[in-house]
Amino acid sequence: VQLQASGGGLVQAGGSLRLSCAASGRTFSSGVVGWFRQVPGKEREFVAAINWSGGSTYHADSVKGRFTISRDNANNTVYLQMNSLKPEDTAVYYCAATQGIVSSSPKSYNYWGQGTLVTVSS
Repeated sequence: VQLQASGGGLVQAGGSLRLSCAASGRTFSSGVVGWFRQVPGKEREFVAAINWSGGSTYHADSVKGRFTISRDNANNTVYLQMNSLKPEDTAVYYCAATQGIVSSSPKSYNYWGQGTLVTVSS
């Protein structure tokens, strides 16, 4: 499975961005796709995840009410809609996939996209 993350950019605080994660190759009919983020010198942080088949979603407390993960099964794409962005949301955002169950640990995910940079200015 290959994952391609896109949609990052520079936005002012309070603005919005939508990230996309397009899957190709051997795509999933089940499993989980998640979004993580990382800033230099810190560990990769869980942001959100979605169960591919049932559509159940999970969001980190730090982004609840602001970010929404969703999927488009027909196009094998997962989105992360980010609203009310804050400077502390600045990071490289990665999408990842696993055929296992939902997990907030990066170690649980087997497949990773290349990352897309989100910069939120104050």
